[in-house]
Amino acid sequence: MRIVFMGTPDFAVQSLNALVTAGHDVAAVITQPDRPKGRGNKLAFPEVKTRALELGLPVHQTRKVKDEIFLELLRGYAPDVIVVVAYGRILPESVLELPPYGCINVHGSLLPAYRGAAPIQRAVFDGCTRSGVTIMQMDAGMDTGDMLVQKKMPIGPHMTAGELFDALSLDGADLLLQVLDNLPEYMAGAVPQDASKATYA
Repeated sequence: MRIVFMGTPDFAVQSLNALVTAGHDVAAVITQPDRPKGRGNKLAFPEVKTRALELGLPVHQTRKVKDEIFLELLRGYAPDVIVVVAYGRILPESVLELPPYGCINVHGSLLPAYRGAAPIQRAVFDGCTRSGVTIMQMDAGMDTGDMLVQKKMPIGPHMTAGELFDALSLDGADLLLQVLDNLPEYMAGAVPQDASKATYA
């Protein structure tokens, strides 16, 4: 399956590694622009960019996901599916509808709980006793798409956000491969989220 991967921070690196190790055709990696970091405010690569370059994959960084130049870039790679893991932007329908299998997302919560950008930290901050990871079919909303599969994980009384982050990134990568191996079947059985139970991080 030909894949374009979109991701930015550490959480996404495990999924990228898993795709390459499993032999998927990762045609390109899209990530956020380099940003100032640390006391010296020096430009630093996103973690996904660093790993993609190590793997020898084409890397593209863009500030605009809604313009025709970006769409032409994606069309040129002709992906069967776009995999999105903590990319950091809401994608327009023109991108969501471009691949035959659409865009699927690895999200670090048991949706519809903790939609948004910091679900792992928020779950620990709120004293939750469990969390998990969701693979969903993306739509135009913020983490509102139909769910393909979930995996739960207990949060121990002394577990830090960093520890939960690492554990869920591994589970997310494993679930992603599971879904891609049988994507049409998972899409056929997709479950809509109950919006009345949604919370936000």
